[in-house]
Amino acid sequence: MRGACFTRCNIDGDLVATAYGRTSGLCIDPVEKKPLNHFWPGNSVLSFGTVGCNLSCRFCQNWELSAARSLERLTSAADPDAIAISAFQRGCRAIAYTYNDPIVFPEYAIDTARAAHELGLLNIAVSAGYINPEPRIELFQHMDAANIDLKGIDERFYRRLTGSELGPVLDTLRYLAADPHTWLEVTNLVIPRYNDSDDDLHRLVDWVATELGPDIPLHFSAFHPDHKMMDVPRTPASTLLKARQTALDSGLHFVYTGNIADSTSSTTYCPQCNQSLVERSQYEITTYRLTPDGNCFTCATPIPGRWPVHPGTFGNHRAPVRV
Repeated sequence: MRGACFTRCNIDGDLVATAYGRTSGLCIDPVEKKPLNHFWPGNSVLSFGTVGCNLSCRFCQNWELSAARSLERLTSAADPDAIAISAFQRGCRAIAYTYNDPIVFPEYAIDTARAAHELGLLNIAVSAGYINPEPRIELFQHMDAANIDLKGIDERFYRRLTGSELGPVLDTLRYLAADPHTWLEVTNLVIPRYNDSDDDLHRLVDWVATELGPDIPLHFSAFHPDHKMMDVPRTPASTLLKARQTALDSGLHFVYTGNIADSTSSTTYCPQCNQSLVERSQYEITTYRLTPDGNCFTCATPIPGRWPVHPGTFGNHRAPVRV
């Protein structure tokens, strides 16, 4: 494991995170916020995380949790069974391991994922993907979906702004793209002056198209000034829309934008007939035109993803949870 933040020995002498059984918060979110647009759209998930991270991103937008150096940031106790039961009782379809990164609380995440599966719930990893091969297998075998944050496509960018390396992240993406069990979507936070050049965008989308395939959904998300990069401006919507068009022109079928309000770039289209299939307003599903088998209702083209017969209705945006 690359850099788990707090560890202790259990009774068997194994190292486990001291954050086990302690959470920095639990909230009910729409699955689209993870972001996942092809995994049970319209359904709610119970999101939770701990503190610490194995990266040190200067632009981190959850830095109060990821950069915490004390368990004082952990505000409540919640064992794996309690989290799973809470999600089930509140009608959530899945549990999302997020806020910092499940890579740094693997035992806690895996035990919670097992409890979730026993209740018929699904599991989602929201991760930077910076992990060694053996623990990668152990963690993701319990995950039904993952959104991996590909922060850039340049090794210097990774070393300078995240304190990590690009290679292991690319390996994780290849691994998950080849795994039929875990549904994969990818996010790129577009940061002005750092990874938003035409060359950066072309290299990133070409890598995704070549290494992962055209059907992997790619999300371009807007940066806002935070943490150690308060002097960097917010990403213009025009930059995200240009990035999306670059990806579509490069052969990717499903490309979205995040942190901006744009219905066109939030909609899922059929790659064959270009019919709009899943229309979204922010995190709300406004139109759903997939068949029960997950095909385009017009031309019957299969749309990759994990689709419900009918989308869920989400009504408790960022609702806090007590366990």
